[in-house]
Amino acid sequence: MNFPTKRRAPLAGASSGIGKATALAFAKAGIDVALVSRSQEKLEAVAQGARLCGVKAGVYPLDLAKVSSVREGIAAIAAEENPIDILVNSAGMGYTGTLMDTPLADWQRLIDLNLTSVFQCVQGVLPAMRSRRSGLIVNVASIAGKQTFPNWGACAVSKFGVMALSKTLAEEERPHGIRVTAICPGAVNTPLWDAETVGADFNRSSMLTPEVVAQSILHIALLPETAALEELTLMPSAGTL
Repeated sequence: MNFPTKRRAPLAGASSGIGKATALAFAKAGIDVALVSRSQEKLEAVAQGARLCGVKAGVYPLDLAKVSSVREGIAAIAAEENPIDILVNSAGMGYTGTLMDTPLADWQRLIDLNLTSVFQCVQGVLPAMRSRRSGLIVNVASIAGKQTFPNWGACAVSKFGVMALSKTLAEEERPHGIRVTAICPGAVNTPLWDAETVGADFNRSSMLTPEVVAQSILHIALLPETAALEELTLMPSAGTL
């Protein structure tokens, strides 16, 4: 796809899962990507795939869990990749356990990555988007941002927070020409399920694939600036697992 002007998109959490799939989908559509995550090695592998599509793919190692440095880091990326057209926030972690048994340190780590890092990435790109009076922010939430599940309380709190952040941001930034979308996928077959913090045994073959979610994010990105899709729920055809 050829755009009248080149479009650029930083993707937070681009080394695997939904972020990786979205980076490659964007690249195939002709969108330059700035890949952000902790692992430079994994980002380089994604960048190589993106560059095969003929786009620019920058690699920016940044530990999004260290929230005190995220805003500054993303602002520096926005300045280097200027102008920034699209921000995709897909970084996150899973966690299972009852609220009663969740240690404060685990709670804070999850809130930092799933919610506060999104907030800081947004603050990092907003000044540049406001100056151009144009931009799209896509925050990957979850079905757990719309309904609760036993033993997933901490995740639900973080994802409900992403939904509230996205809805408020959409209202505040609309006068500045900035659109905000929250996408809420059901279960997606990503490395999240292999993490030590997640104790769940679901049929992963029935889950959404990262590529399907990425195509939905690309669809949002391809909408004309006169249209805003502020919330999208995408579920496996098998329903909630």
